[in-house]
Amino acid sequence: MLRRSDETDQKLAMPVRFVGLDRARTCITLLVLLHHSVVNYTYFGNGDRMHWLGFDLVVLFNDSFFMACMFFISGLFVRDSLARRGAANFLASRALRLGLPFLLSIYVLMPIAYYPTFLRYHLPGTTDFNFFHFWWHTLTIGPWPSGPAWFLWVLLALDAIAAAIWVVSPRAIDMLGWLPFRLRYRPGVAFVLFLAFSVLIYLPMRLAFGDASWLEPGGYPLPIQTSRILLYAGYFFFGVGVGAMNLQAGLLAQNGAFAYRWPVWLGFGLLFYGAILLLVYAHHNWVADFNSPPLSWRVGYGLAFALFSAAMTFAEPAIFLRFEKAGLRLFDAIQPSAYGIFLFHYIFIIWLQYAVYDPPLPAFAKFAIVFSGTLAMSWGLTVLLRKIPLVARVI
Repeated sequence: MLRRSDETDQKLAMPVRFVGLDRARTCITLLVLLHHSVVNYTYFGNGDRMHWLGFDLVVLFNDSFFMACMFFISGLFVRDSLARRGAANFLASRALRLGLPFLLSIYVLMPIAYYPTFLRYHLPGTTDFNFFHFWWHTLTIGPWPSGPAWFLWVLLALDAIAAAIWVVSPRAIDMLGWLPFRLRYRPGVAFVLFLAFSVLIYLPMRLAFGDASWLEPGGYPLPIQTSRILLYAGYFFFGVGVGAMNLQAGLLAQNGAFAYRWPVWLGFGLLFYGAILLLVYAHHNWVADFNSPPLSWRVGYGLAFALFSAAMTFAEPAIFLRFEKAGLRLFDAIQPSAYGIFLFHYIFIIWLQYAVYDPPLPAFAKFAIVFSGTLAMSWGLTVLLRKIPLVARVI
């Protein structure tokens, strides 16, 4: 069995920064912000009356890969963190970094964020609900949304599963890395296997539950998209495996074949995205019953979605690893605040969308105001809060 050397384990005493992967994670944070900024101005959304078809393409592109890719990147550092901290300390750290922000989000941030939605549909004088009434109604009667914070509880649950496996058998975690490490010089084979793996864990769930079903146990703000439960878990543990042996010299090595072949992964990603667009066009123009497309269409869309998600999960980090030495000052400046931007951005997005709802501005102008304002304010708020040492430990 392939093992780490003692020297490698000693290096785990201090965490190592990976500039390319930090930038890849920051990029997805910005894609989340972009996604939420444009979704209100899509033709197939239920938001603003101003629309632009290009925003529909952005939403479709993002939604088909970016959260799965984030779970993959999040899994890369789990093994080293478990080895360095031990399972109990690892879970305590994750509870602080994920659990505490999740509770803050569902009890404070999301009610503040969603209050403009309540105001939009309940004009002054039609209800006696002020914010505190709205907050209490949200928590006691519902609906109680989690917003983007759903990612935090799912990631914390997956971290807990990884820690439990580590306690029972640390070698089982290392075994996840055996195949990815063996294929570090054969990324094409790894790519084909990952495509097949993605189809296997996504397509049956998609056919069984569709893409609109959300699992929300007991009505509590613990949602997850039902068809993507295995997809997110599978990508997370694939990331755990890739990082289990030697992240610096393994499949994601900066100067490795994986990074140099980023045009291949991106090319396949764009090809599969084209297939998604073709299927969407067919759905809207050639399917007689829009709400009940035939099995052939559902299988085709599920395949295209899974293949696109896999290809982009290879392409996105590969691009940043390949150009790790490039001067991407904006990404590097945002990186320390990226987590805080993720936590706070939804408040500013919804309030700004509410502020520009009535003015007869073009969709792109509204988007520009929402996106730039959200980035500036959530980034600025995070920078200020991180000056508090205790807060800086969390975000």
